[in-house]
Amino acid sequence: GVSPERKMTGVVSAAALVVSGAAGYAIAMWLVRRRTAGLTHAVRTAPPHPSWSPGDKQPLPFDDRSHTALDPKKLASCYPLMISSFVPRPIAFVSSKSDRFGGNLAPFSYAGCFNHDPPTVAFSVVAKDAAEDGKKDTLANIDESGDFVVNIMSEWYVEAANHTCGAFARGVDEFDESGLTRLPSVVVGPPRVGEAAVAFECRLSHRHEMRNAQGKLTSTLILGEVVMVHVATALCEMEGAGPGKPTVKFDGYNPLARLGGNTYARTTSTFDLPRPDRNVRKV
Repeated sequence: GVSPERKMTGVVSAAALVVSGAAGYAIAMWLVRRRTAGLTHAVRTAPPHPSWSPGDKQPLPFDDRSHTALDPKKLASCYPLMISSFVPRPIAFVSSKSDRFGGNLAPFSYAGCFNHDPPTVAFSVVAKDAAEDGKKDTLANIDESGDFVVNIMSEWYVEAANHTCGAFARGVDEFDESGLTRLPSVVVGPPRVGEAAVAFECRLSHRHEMRNAQGKLTSTLILGEVVMVHVATALCEMEGAGPGKPTVKFDGYNPLARLGGNTYARTTSTFDLPRPDRNVRKV
């Protein structure tokens, strides 16, 4: 049979033939790195419109430039609309644990980073009608213990992470079901995911319940203060932004995001676009 290396050489040659010059070389090298390292490496490109000037119009790129107005109160459900429109969404892969309910591991895409001083991350847990207390296991654990870990989901372990979405009974630990690795946390009780390149140990700082027009509890927003951060050494740049200002190297991180339905998204291309000067004015 043909060796993987020979197959890769053919792919690289084809890329170079299809796209000549620097662009072809960049694509070829990206393919080589992806194959040899087992990772998806982001390609850095120019901004979409490098010749843009303040005041230039940037209209919708569609033949039909009208908009459809959608009143949430008149829809059968807003869920498909929200998860397909507010994209891409980062994924909070949350490990939690309590004496009463045991361990749990689950992903949440109603999530984000909300502050740096104090460092704060947040995610929302939709109510679970089937549960006697109306809570998903993650929320039940956090309400009892007051702490949790937000792990960042990367491409190399997405299948195992996605498996934790299953409708497992309360008390079943998804670490065991998925085969993911428990690593001890330093400050909080729940373990972190060993396969995660970045993990945030968190203590509950705020909890906000959201109710619909009928007064029914539909979701609970959880905000956690980050009390310890773990970064894979291969991606940790201790002075990435200067002394005492570490950063996480993006290339090789391979974080995933959620789109609508069952669709995940990779970040395979990036570009830099500096902020305008505070005193910028159109001439």
